[in-house]
Amino acid sequence: MPAHKIAFYLNSSENLRGLAQRARHVAELQHVFLKIAPPSLTQASCVKQLRAGTLFLLAGNAAVATKLKQLAPRFLTAYKQLGVEITSIRVEVHVKENDGEPAKSPQTKQLRIESIEYLETLAAKLEDCPLKHALSTMAVRQRKYHSRSEH
Repeated sequence: MPAHKIAFYLNSSENLRGLAQRARHVAELQHVFLKIAPPSLTQASCVKQLRAGTLFLLAGNAAVATKLKQLAPRFLTAYKQLGVEITSIRVEVHVKENDGEPAKSPQTKQLRIESIEYLETLAAKLEDCPLKHALSTMAVRQRKYHSRSEH
């Protein structure tokens, strides 16, 4: 069987041809979006589709969605200046599912042994209270952390 370029298969039927054309159009809109939106937002959002003059953007979380909504008028102006017929922008939140990897726990900062001793001394001087309990717990955790890192 001879090898064909993907364009051969995409042009082989009317349905695939239309789908490929829509995908190219969304890719062009995404390219423009990457140019006009702040990089911090483009990392957590993308163009979904353009339907009936409405550009649909997907946001990775509610905070990004809120910022995209605030910038929507600016985006509309930029798209219109580039000749894209957009009458409105709609933002949808689409939270990505976890890839099966457990979330990494934050790195525990290791205190010096002198600091741990100071926490223990300070906790011993306090009356029984939540602060005393918190300092004692912190000192115990740091001692355990220290003993693991020494091995």
